[in-house]
Amino acid sequence: MEHKFEQSTLRSSRVRRWLGHLWREWTIESRRPIAPAFAKPQPREWNDARVTVSWLGHATVLINFFGITVLTDPVLFPRVGIRLPGFTIGPKRLITPALKFDELPKIDLVLLSHAHFDHFDLRTLHRFGEQVSVITAPNTAELLRWTRLRDITELRWGKHKSLNAAAGAITVSAFEVKHWGARTQRDHYRGYNGYLIERNGRRILFGGDTAMTDSFAKLRQPIELAIMSIGAYNPWIQSHCTPEQAVEMATAAGARFIMPVHHQTFRLSFEPFREPIERFQTALRNAPQRIALREIGETFVLP
Repeated sequence: MEHKFEQSTLRSSRVRRWLGHLWREWTIESRRPIAPAFAKPQPREWNDARVTVSWLGHATVLINFFGITVLTDPVLFPRVGIRLPGFTIGPKRLITPALKFDELPKIDLVLLSHAHFDHFDLRTLHRFGEQVSVITAPNTAELLRWTRLRDITELRWGKHKSLNAAAGAITVSAFEVKHWGARTQRDHYRGYNGYLIERNGRRILFGGDTAMTDSFAKLRQPIELAIMSIGAYNPWIQSHCTPEQAVEMATAAGARFIMPVHHQTFRLSFEPFREPIERFQTALRNAPQRIALREIGETFVLP
């Protein structure tokens, strides 16, 4: 009984701290300027004969996969959260996106890992036209009904989808991660995915959001790059991994290089701003060559 009381007290304390954080985000943080990105990618100069990847911020990654352009979890506005007429209630960016929407190249495929506001931003998704293909998690496509997007595929764990673009074919497989997909308090039926993207015999893993799980080890195969979330683990360790766990899971999957994302963009948890990337670098101190990039806006070309 005493143990249950302590757990309940701890949860209540976390809720109070989180509500206080959200209040500060809406009041004091509203006056804070957003810092510029570390670098600005130049996707129109990228070589379609290579695999080139750039981190635009949070979980938004721009990939040129041998001429097919993929964008993961696109979030390109100053705030994420509940959209009301004229403003958004939710966290404000710490750093601007490395590219504005109008600076993006033509996008062939958008990958959506799950429906949380910081990954499934309808304000950004409204900007895409019907020519863009979308792969998303189960029971999330209906959220896109008011957008212009029409080529939408919900992919369940263990299933794959092959798409044909002007540059050729690409295959996307969904795999299980340890997270949750509810966008509100009542829609726990929504799914959540990690993805394996394959083209010309090469593979990129996009882990979405996940806590520590053996699902990555089950993928075991040659993977050129694993895009892994490394932030929001304090106190949300039940649904987000630590930087060390991200390295462990990517390594178990067979990844050669690792790109750390989901940090430095929004205050979604209580760990210090630079802690995730510092811990990530420490975890790979004996193999720093495996780190694809470190800062928002940097670009990585697969050798």
